[in-house]
Order: sequence, then C-alpha cells, then structure tokens
Amino acid sequence: MKKFFTWFFLLFIVVFFVLLFVYKSDLNNAASSIVLSQATPETISKVSTYIDSVYNYEKTVDSYEITFLEFGSIGCSACKRMEKVLKEIQDLYPTKVNVVFINVAKKENHDLLRFYGIAVIPTQVLLDKTGKEFFRHSGYISTKELIRHFE
Repeated sequence: MKKFFTWFFLLFIVVFFVLLFVYKSDLNNAASSIVLSQATPETISKVSTYIDSVYNYEKTVDSYEITFLEFGSIGCSACKRMEKVLKEIQDLYPTKVNVVFINVAKKENHDLLRFYGIAVIPTQVLLDKTGKEFFRHSGYISTKELIRHFE
C-alpha cells in the first residue's frame, strides 16, 4: 500500500509539471492580466505619453525602426543568458534597433511593468517605429529567433 502511494505521488508530480509546461502560456497570460489590472488610468496615461515621447521615432530625432524592450533583472539566470542576445542585437542592428534593458527590481520601472503587464522575466517586447507593440515573448529567446521579427 505504501508503494502505491509513492507511485501515485510521483505520477501526480509528473502530471502536474507536464500540465504546467503545456499551459505555461495561458498561465503567463493570466498573470499578465492581473498585473495589467493594477495599472491605474493615471499610470496608463503617464506611461503612454512617455512611450510616445521616447519610442515613437516618427516624432523624435532618432531614426530607429524598432525598440527592443528587455524586462529582466540582474540576478536572474535566464536574464543573464539574454545579456548576450542584447549585445548581439545591438551589434547587428545599431541603427535599426534601439535595445533597452529595463530592470524590474528598480522602483522607477514599476509603472512600465504594470503598463505592459510584465509578470514573468525575462520578457521581450518589440515596438514598431511609432511605439506600438508588435511582438512579445517571455523567457529566453535566441538571437536567431528574435532576428526573424526584425526583417
């Protein structure tokens, strides 16, 4: 009987982790919705104005076509792996892509987190030249995969 419960428990754990993996995107979307709901109308207005003034390249003197926002942290292992990707993108597209690292641990960035609904790090958000989001990914993404969204 004890052996049965051990096997049952192990099976339960395996199924649990498989389901977490399968529904990772849905869980991330749900968590993101919760974070988004924490943004007040004032925060949304303030951040929208900020995004428009800094990353809308049709209104600024910058000539970038894309903004690559990397939401991460200094101590996160997946974020550490993304540092190389950030550098490679910066080197490959110095005039096309504006690479911006946003440290989620800094209080001054919390409004941006709420505005974009960032619940998982690292998260990559790509903005077009008008500052509108056109791509989002959570977790590590390779340079090769990311480049597909720049062409």
